[in-house]
Amino acid sequence: MLIGVPREIKSDEYRVALTPAGAEDLTRAGHSLVVERGAGEGSGFTDDFYRRAGARVVDSADEVWSEAEMILKVKEPIAAEWPRMRPGQIIFTYFHFAASEELTRAVLESGAVAIAYETVELASGELPLLTPMSEVAGRMAVQEGAKYLEKPQGGLGVLLGGVPGVLPGKVLVLGGGVVGTNAAKMAAGLGARVSIMDIDLQRLRYLDDVMPANVRGLFSTRYAIRKQVEDADLVIGAVLIPGAKAPKLIEAGDLKLMREGTVIVDVAVDQGGCVETIRPTTHHDPVYVVDGVIHYGVANMPGGVPRTSTLALTNATLPYALSLAGKGWQRACAGNPALMKGLNVVEGKVTHDGVADAFGMERTPLDRLILGPKLA
Repeated sequence: MLIGVPREIKSDEYRVALTPAGAEDLTRAGHSLVVERGAGEGSGFTDDFYRRAGARVVDSADEVWSEAEMILKVKEPIAAEWPRMRPGQIIFTYFHFAASEELTRAVLESGAVAIAYETVELASGELPLLTPMSEVAGRMAVQEGAKYLEKPQGGLGVLLGGVPGVLPGKVLVLGGGVVGTNAAKMAAGLGARVSIMDIDLQRLRYLDDVMPANVRGLFSTRYAIRKQVEDADLVIGAVLIPGAKAPKLIEAGDLKLMREGTVIVDVAVDQGGCVETIRPTTHHDPVYVVDGVIHYGVANMPGGVPRTSTLALTNATLPYALSLAGKGWQRACAGNPALMKGLNVVEGKVTHDGVADAFGMERTPLDRLILGPKLA
């Protein structure tokens, strides 16, 4: 298969979908690879690395998109890329369709096969292609939140770890999944007082067993959230419903309960956010203030540490990319239930419940597509 890796053009996105090591594995498996010039530079990989791995480096994104049977990306195609998508082309990337009806309709109209990293799901419920970026984002959330708590940044002027004789700051984490767990670990490591909220009692029991003494698990209710935000210094939104919009756990009116200079970092922003007042921001302009509360809504947080993120992402995605390239999307998905769950839009049809529900669209059962004549 001919595989294409374009340069990411979303604002402040420095990751690349494939490391040179991954490129070498694909070419050694007999596949052809075309990479846009400069695609890996933001992550520290020059074009020569890809050439030595057997890839062909081309000057423009148009060449990559027009030639490739499968496109490997990091972020969803943005408007400038929509005309480049074509019928039957596999696009393997983070899509987060439920957050954008415009993107969803563009991919539907293109006739492409959209396989979303974030909805590939193992039988255990683990999201193997979302996990590495969730780990990065959870850890970064504390790092960024601590920065904006500083007074020169408009924050309360609180040091999360405190000092002897002064209470540490209080961090509230909404969601006990991968993002929330990593955020809580980082905040606890700084010495903060950490509360992590979830609606899954079994998960809370697990977290109670593995977390240090300065982390406490709390069952999440609207009442409990309102009480916790009253004295929280940093609130981290870490809620995920795979493929669907995040629920609004903090409403606009709740901000009036919070102190001026408190910081919210909503990692769920790329799924619509779990804070009603959040909106996507960029690394160049990451924060804004509502009712005195600082909102951090960068939708591609791991893009700020691209070297780490690119290596972690390729480690997770490469086995699936090899399978798709070697078998084609139908056979690869038919033989791998986890990968099948990554199918969101297939040749003009919505195939994922979360996407269909988000926009009131009809969902086409996958067996009609996977077990069709092309597979016979």
